[in-house]
Amino acid sequence: MLSLTIVVLATVAAGFVVWANDKRHSKYGAALPAGVAVGVAALAWIILMTAGFGYLPGTTWLPWVLPMVLGVAAAIAAVVYLGRTRARRDTERLTVILRR
Repeated sequence: MLSLTIVVLATVAAGFVVWANDKRHSKYGAALPAGVAVGVAALAWIILMTAGFGYLPGTTWLPWVLPMVLGVAAAIAAVVYLGRTRARRDTERLTVILRR
């Protein structure tokens, strides 16, 4: 359970760092990348622990490192997708409003 706590804390911090480094971070909330990162990391940790990787010699690092990597990657993917999509939609809406 300690490994899950560390994974969650590390991915929350990484999610906030991803949010802070995005130039379009005003288009979505600060908790979105952190939430996505924690959700993916916790799910990966549960899957890896259920599969028994936390108890096999030589693979005990897997439930510690892999969920963090997957969580950060998911946060980056969510930020890239939502930042572009919401910026494009906001521009389209503003164009429609200004044409009226």
